Amino acid sequence: MSKFVLRETALDLLTRIGEQGGFSHVLIDRAMKQEELTERDGALLTEIVYGTLQHRNLLAYYVDDRIKGKKKMRPWVKWLLYMSVYQMQFLNKVPDHAIIHEAVEIAKKRGHKGIASLINGVLRNIQREGVPDTKKIDDPIRRLAIETSHPEWLVVRWVDMYGLETTSNMCRTNLTHKTLSVRVQPLKADRRKVMEQLTNEGFEVSPSRISEQGILIHKGNILKHDLFHNGTLTIQDQSSMLVGEMMDVNPGMTVLDACSAPGGKTTHIAEKMQNEGNVIAYDLHAKKAKLVTEKAKQLDLSIITAGAADSRELGDKHKPESFDRILLDAPCSGLGVLRSKPDIKYHKQEKDILVLSSIQDELLESMAPLLKKDGKLVYSTCTVDERENEQVIERFLTNHPEYTLDPAFRDDLPDELKEAPGLSEYGLQLFPQHYDTDGFFLTRLLKQS
Repeated sequence: MSKFVLRETALDLLTRIGEQGGFSHVLIDRAMKQEELTERDGALLTEIVYGTLQHRNLLAYYVDDRIKGKKKMRPWVKWLLYMSVYQMQFLNKVPDHAIIHEAVEIAKKRGHKGIASLINGVLRNIQREGVPDTKKIDDPIRRLAIETSHPEWLVVRWVDMYGLETTSNMCRTNLTHKTLSVRVQPLKADRRKVMEQLTNEGFEVSPSRISEQGILIHKGNILKHDLFHNGTLTIQDQSSMLVGEMMDVNPGMTVLDACSAPGGKTTHIAEKMQNEGNVIAYDLHAKKAKLVTEKAKQLDLSIITAGAADSRELGDKHKPESFDRILLDAPCSGLGVLRSKPDIKYHKQEKDILVLSSIQDELLESMAPLLKKDGKLVYSTCTVDERENEQVIERFLTNHPEYTLDPAFRDDLPDELKEAPGLSEYGLQLFPQHYDTDGFFLTRLLKQS
């Protein structure tokens, strides 16, 4: 694919994601398959789209004051400017004059001479004069919000919860690339031998210190490796692997995964059970529940039964005290995964968090009767908001004296996390800046006999 067509594709994706709310990771993956991009072109497309989305508010700060009549401007023009300035400011392999030339040519093709002149003028002005200095912004919260392209309401919320330093570190980490991690299917292969094989083939890898099944991929395209395609390796963040490690399951147990799609945690639990027992998995949508079934089949795991259901109504399907273990990986705001899904931060509003915390309360209430006495319930989210995490658990424990934080929870954490900054009386909050993971909350409750 020519670089011109590649940048046109990037512009199409940015306009759709930015204006219509499409999911960046889904649309990028679809475009790469449809266009049959080479690995190199796919990497550049991903870099331009993700990078522009990650830095959207900063790019707007650089560009918007230079444009007259911005409100009347067609959306694609704005995104063409943003993606061009992103390349000029953050990428160094393509010279500015080439970026400007291609932007002008795209403008000519899609618009008219006036738009092309506007694009040329704004970009050459930035090339000549540089971009505004954010250090001139007096308000530290507004400055942090613009520099890291996080909504100001979110920065204010996090500062209230965690302080300016932690919030600043989190926002800045959200702009960085996260190390890819994979999970070994232990019934198929040994982690040490897999790492030796990958190293011999030119990969740079290291063992996860959070999961005994995890491998960090520092260099090499694991997505094209046979070990990935034959189900020996599964892409999974280390924070998600921690769930399976902390479920404390044994072969022969009956386990409920109440919100299971796409199946990474479900299959990990089945692996920890050595594919002996029963894992009952639900998701609200049949299409997503099917993904769990497909994932189990790919990994040769036979103890998983997946189906569609609203988990707030599982009391109609299962008798009280039916399960030895329950996982509630609750629907959440997703504010812990902004490194890989940057569009989330622009689509969420503060009221969404309040609605989600109410749903999380309802889900926990519905789970409470289904766990056997002396059974354990793991609650997790991929967010960093106390309203969805610690406060949900605090309310639940207040309303359910038969439950307590499992006394063995801290002792069972990997050594790496036993002194984690996010440990509290209600569980463990992982921040993205500490362990190169997603932002993630996890706790384990014990139902007392």
